Amino acid sequence: MSNTLSDAINNNNPFEGRLVVRSNNVWGKSYPDVLSLNAHASDAIYDAIEKVSTGQRQIVGITITAERGLGKSHLISRIRHKLQIDGSALFVYMSQCNNLNRIKTEFLTTLANSLKQTGSQGVSQWQELATALINEAFNQNYVPQSLINYFSGALAKNPKIVELLRDKVLAVKSDIENPDIITAILWTLSPDPAYEIFAIRWLAGGNVPQSKADSMSLANVTPDDKEAESFNTARQILDLIGDYKPIVVCFDEMEADHCNEIGYTARQVTAIFAKDLSDKIKRGILLTSIFPDHWINEVKRLSNAESVVDRIGEKVIELKYLNSDDIVILVSGWLDEFYQEQGLTPPNSVYPFNEAELRALGKEKPIVRKVLQWCSENFKPDVKPDPLECAYNQQLAALETTIQDYMEDKGTLSQALRLGFTIMKGEVLENVQVVDIVDVQVKAADRGYLDFKIIGKENGKDVKIVVVVLQESGGMFVQATLKRLIEYQKFDMTRGCLVRSKQIGRNAAKAQQYLSKLLSPDLGGEWVLLKPEDIKPLLALHFLMKSREDEELSEEEIMDFIRKKCIVTNNYLIGEILSDPSGQVPKDAIDEES
Repeated sequence: MSNTLSDAINNNNPFEGRLVVRSNNVWGKSYPDVLSLNAHASDAIYDAIEKVSTGQRQIVGITITAERGLGKSHLISRIRHKLQIDGSALFVYMSQCNNLNRIKTEFLTTLANSLKQTGSQGVSQWQELATALINEAFNQNYVPQSLINYFSGALAKNPKIVELLRDKVLAVKSDIENPDIITAILWTLSPDPAYEIFAIRWLAGGNVPQSKADSMSLANVTPDDKEAESFNTARQILDLIGDYKPIVVCFDEMEADHCNEIGYTARQVTAIFAKDLSDKIKRGILLTSIFPDHWINEVKRLSNAESVVDRIGEKVIELKYLNSDDIVILVSGWLDEFYQEQGLTPPNSVYPFNEAELRALGKEKPIVRKVLQWCSENFKPDVKPDPLECAYNQQLAALETTIQDYMEDKGTLSQALRLGFTIMKGEVLENVQVVDIVDVQVKAADRGYLDFKIIGKENGKDVKIVVVVLQESGGMFVQATLKRLIEYQKFDMTRGCLVRSKQIGRNAAKAQQYLSKLLSPDLGGEWVLLKPEDIKPLLALHFLMKSREDEELSEEEIMDFIRKKCIVTNNYLIGEILSDPSGQVPKDAIDEES
């Protein structure tokens, strides 16, 4: 073995920290894919796309069942990357739901974020859709980039250009119930990232600053029933896509350790929602990935199981365990990519492993993850990295490109903060000993506003800090949240803490009034500025903790790692929330109205 080859193997392990396919691997650079593995499943999905595309079918529901680590997410990543190349369908990917009582609202956010991912034409899937709408309205064949290039000049000449385009589109899309959906989709063609960001935020069900809403001709609406309105908006968007090309909507595992308010598990809630989608959209492919026991013992035991299974499990496809040939093909595929990146030629396709040893593994019929783990452990680098640190760094690296997707996600942000304080239990920071982290006890009308309560001791006195992550731009939700954050006696707190990245609207008189009261010496509340670089380590820990079973790590191992590395105790947000309140509005809060 040459020194160069030896150095490459000693200094790099292509299998280390790459056992789990994460959402960023579905959307971005994926792991090496061996197309022959589980080809029966991907071929069935491609066939369904073809049948929907040619009008032979309207809706196809496919459920993939497999044990953990058998390759479900690898398969989904394969589907997404093929669609990105051939453009035969658009793709939506949902792998988590923070609030099972609000799955329709969270799906709309997921839909909006999925469609901002790059499609087959080098632009976002939103921009592909906007181009298709204009082409149909004007009977043209524009490519997205030409419309993006045209947009800024046309807007400068005529500030009403989007409204004119919208009216043209509405002439051929008369079944659209909310014309603002068309308006927002067309705004995604703007080369000005601010307009595109606000358009997608609106499409996700969020409010945008009133000045921007006015200039973009979008109405900020706070519906009485946000779940129903979110579903209605999602349905209209999916139907617009369906007029253009098929869409693959994928629900991947959807694990959660809690139930909704009527006792349904995450898998049951997802299955019922997918069934509702199947009933309402014009055309598409619904792809659900689930563990076999959850399919049998949860989904198939629903009271309406027959109708649910008929919609989402028209085809139920089991993934296969690996045999000896599969293992050799899998490992050689991963090593081929590694040696190409290193510019090296190995003695054989599975070097430095022994093919006979790999084939012996096949007798055990292992899962993909076990084979990759074996390769990771036997690649024999001189210094073996800590697998936990590798997994944490993988999560951090993924957030480099996905952090903005979470900056409006109250549920994920608050869970990341809560995990940080949970790890702090028993420790002292900023003169506060963290005793416990609990839910805020509320009545039904107050649910969804206050995230959690920190119970502690400061200089011998009881401290009860209620923390709220508030990233809505404006509207009644901001006002309603701040109103509750100053009701100290009602919610049994000694301090309210607002965590937010953006200014409160200058014209939001009531919200400003509540904010002033919160920050006044009387209440001694705090506003902690939320910045991506500060929340990123906590998000990485949150996602690492959620994926600990996949990573084969225990909660205790992760906790010990966090404490040893002082990730939480050195975190700015954690320290600021516990520190003495400044009573000041952060100077660097984002001004969305300027």
